[in-house]
Parts: sequence; C-alpha cells; structure tokens
Amino acid sequence: MKKFLYGIDFGTTNSALAIYDETTKEIHSTIIIPSLIYFFHQPSTARCSNYVVGEDAITAYLNDDMKGRFIKSIKQVLSRNSFTETRIHNKRYNASDLVAIILKELKDRADQLIGQDCGRAVIGRPVFFDDDDVKKDTLAQTRLSKAAEIAGFADVRFQFEPIGAAFAYEKSLQKRENVLVADLGGGTTDFTYLVLDPEKVGSKDRQNDMMANGGIYVGGDSFDSAFMWEKGTPYFGKNTQYEATPGKVLTVPKSLFANICSWEQMNFFNGLRIKKDIEDYYYFSGNDPQFKNLITLIENNLGYSVFQSIEKAKITLTNADTATFGYHKMDINIHEEISLADYEQIIGKDVDRIANYLDGFMLQNGIEPQNIDSLFLTGGTSMVGSIQKLFKKRFPHVSLNSGDNFKSVAKGLAYSGYLFGD
Repeated sequence: MKKFLYGIDFGTTNSALAIYDETTKEIHSTIIIPSLIYFFHQPSTARCSNYVVGEDAITAYLNDDMKGRFIKSIKQVLSRNSFTETRIHNKRYNASDLVAIILKELKDRADQLIGQDCGRAVIGRPVFFDDDDVKKDTLAQTRLSKAAEIAGFADVRFQFEPIGAAFAYEKSLQKRENVLVADLGGGTTDFTYLVLDPEKVGSKDRQNDMMANGGIYVGGDSFDSAFMWEKGTPYFGKNTQYEATPGKVLTVPKSLFANICSWEQMNFFNGLRIKKDIEDYYYFSGNDPQFKNLITLIENNLGYSVFQSIEKAKITLTNADTATFGYHKMDINIHEEISLADYEQIIGKDVDRIANYLDGFMLQNGIEPQNIDSLFLTGGTSMVGSIQKLFKKRFPHVSLNSGDNFKSVAKGLAYSGYLFGD
C-alpha cells in the first residue's frame, strides 16, 4: 500500500491540503476550500449533520435566508482566551471543535481521493498566532493540536507557514539562494529568512538553513476591518445620536461598531444583553433609519454578505484605480465609489505596521538588503497594491516572486516530512 502524507494550511480565509505521495516523492493533488462553517437555522434528521463547510456553507447560507449561524475566520479565535465556547442548537462548541470541523472536511476529501485513511499530517501555523505573546501562542497551538486529534489525525507535526511556502518555492530554483519569504494571509503576516537550495529538497536536516523568522498579527482581515470602519459603519449608524434623558443627547458607543468590523467578534455578536442595548439605543434615537440597518445586519446574519462586498471592492482595486462598494439587501443600501488613493489611505496604518515590523525584523536579525538574493511572497494579501509597493520600495534590487497564493504553503508543508524523522 502506498504511503501518503498531508500538508495542511489551515487559513483564516481559505484552507488547503496537499497530498504527498511518499513513494513517488511528488504532490498527488491539492484541495482548497473556504474556511467557512454554516449551521442551518433549523436542525433536521433528514441531513447527515446540521452544518456544512467550505463552498457549501456559502450556498446553504443563501438558501437558508441567512438565518442560521455563519462562522468565518475561526482561526482568529484560537489565541483568544476570552473565547471559551459558543452554543449552537443547544450544543457547545469550543475553538478546537470548530477548527476540527474544517480539518475533518479536508481530511475526508483527501482520504476519498487516495482510497485510504491517512493519519499523518504536517500542519502549518503562523510564526506568532497573536504577535509576540507566549501565553496566547501556547493556547492557540494547544487548541490546534486538539482540533487535529478530533479530526482524526493520529500523528501530527507543525511547521511555520512561511517555511512551508519557502519549500514550495525551493522546487523552482536552479541554484542556492538566500531568500526572504513573506506569507501575507488573512490573519497574520509572517517572515522567514533562510537558505534555499534545490539540491537539498527532501533533506532530513534543514535546521541550519533557517536563519530568522517572525510575524505580526496583521493581515487581510485587518484591511477589511479598517475598510468597514471607515466606509461601512456610517451606513449602520456609527454617528447616531440618542436622547436617554430629556435634553441630554449622546452618541451611540463606538464599541458596537468595532464589533461589526471584526469577524472574530461578529461570529458571536448575538448575546441577549447586546441585543437589548441596541434596541434601547434605537428607541431613544427616535428610530434612526441608519441605526435600524445595524439591527437588520445582526438579526439577519448579513455580516458575511457585507464583507463579500468589501472583498469584491478590494480585489477590483488590485488592478483598477476605482471600485464600487455596493450592497443592497433588506433595505440596507450602500453605493459608494472608492478610489485606490482612498483605499490606500484606509489601510495605511496597517501597511505601516507591517513595514515597521519588517524593518525591525531585519535589524534585529542582522539581515542586510544586499544579502537577499530573492523575495518570495505568498498569501492572498500579497496581491494588494500597497503591499507590492512596500516590498518594491524596500528591495528595489530584488525581483518579487510568487507562487500559487492559495496552495503553495500547503504544498511546502507536505514537503516537510523530515519533521517525522523517518
């Protein structure tokens, strides 16, 4: 019987699994799905389960009139000790349970392709799940390990995601190079500086080739959150005023709108106390129509569809100077032209955070720009114009290389079998 190894890139936005054939030493195939879970509004004995994953989650969400629970960016809560569990259909789900649903979906699809149960996997992880916080990082690693166990993996190793990307890039090289790898995903931006050599592909000892690694908790979701804050929240009543007592006019707390800008908050933004507060603000605002949009958003679980519109505008701006941020559903009407300059200003603070971290990373590790032979960028956020400009400005003498932004990490992880020491 053939032996296989899975490389799994569990991502904030998408998750991928690469099947590595240990006999032929080649990638058998690669599976990619959106990191989405949808729990149906009404449980049914006619279904095998009360939730669907990936592409099916989007379809079910729309067909179910968006009344169920739609969960996105679950990777973001792995390091959050404030999140212990959520209850869906009177069943408790902790972070590991939710992540395991996605990992098991990937495993089931892959097992079906190879016709056997594969229990060995190299799973990627960011350099830091939540900036340089050891306690949160340990919590996230523990939760991810438990999720892999629940999903049916008996033998697991972990590898930094940018190293996985590097090993995928290494397959394309003709000579030895010092490479700076930047993995820009939905949740984090990770850097690795290492020696890549096509003659070392598959080597058991790569420890001495890893010269530096680091990461920051900024990614594509950060850009989307900033966009939602600047361009989205005014349509949901961010500036609404209310009169709690006669003659005393106040502005609705901004914290309400911070919650709808973050998927890790919006996933679980349905507590009875919050709903009661929102209803009170609406009443004392004189039934402000824009604030009513906030109630419609929450009660009808429209968050994902709003962020889809933001994502569409962001993607358009990778190749155009203007884009339309448009959303028209259930009396919520948004139509606003966004210029590339507007967008770059909106995400400017987050891009600066990445740039400042990169400068510090290089300084701390003694990396001189002239010693970098090549740059390899991967992850969906690497395609954003401001990110491309950042790297071209910092390294004008080096060409930017990229692979498959959604599969390269998984493939490189699958090439990391040396971690098992077989």
